Amino acid sequence: MAGEPQADCLFCKIVAGEVPATVVRETETTVAFRDINPQAPTHVLIVPRRHYRDAGSLAAAEPAVAADLLTTAAAVAAEEKIGETGYRVVFNTGSGAGQTVFHTHAHLLGGRGLNWPPG
Repeated sequence: MAGEPQADCLFCKIVAGEVPATVVRETETTVAFRDINPQAPTHVLIVPRRHYRDAGSLAAAEPAVAADLLTTAAAVAAEEKIGETGYRVVFNTGSGAGQTVFHTHAHLLGGRGLNWPPG
């Protein structure tokens, strides 16, 4: 059921403290932790505490929490000192877009030049 922890979800296990992660920020609704396969000097994942499959389903069910993901991303960017030089926030939605863990998550990337278009 949407919003409920999923036994087979890696990010639900990280939120619950069952799987270790390098957590950099926690709020009432989000957890931010370092990606284990970073694609930039700063690569942090921001997840909602409640389980939703992707960004669209989270936004439809809990738009305030979807906004919290972006607020948390901005706070982490400031803490990581990449807010001034620029950063990227990416939501991969669906396997065709590269989503491999089906729990909504934002990638915060920065600390190097980020070219456009991504890909």
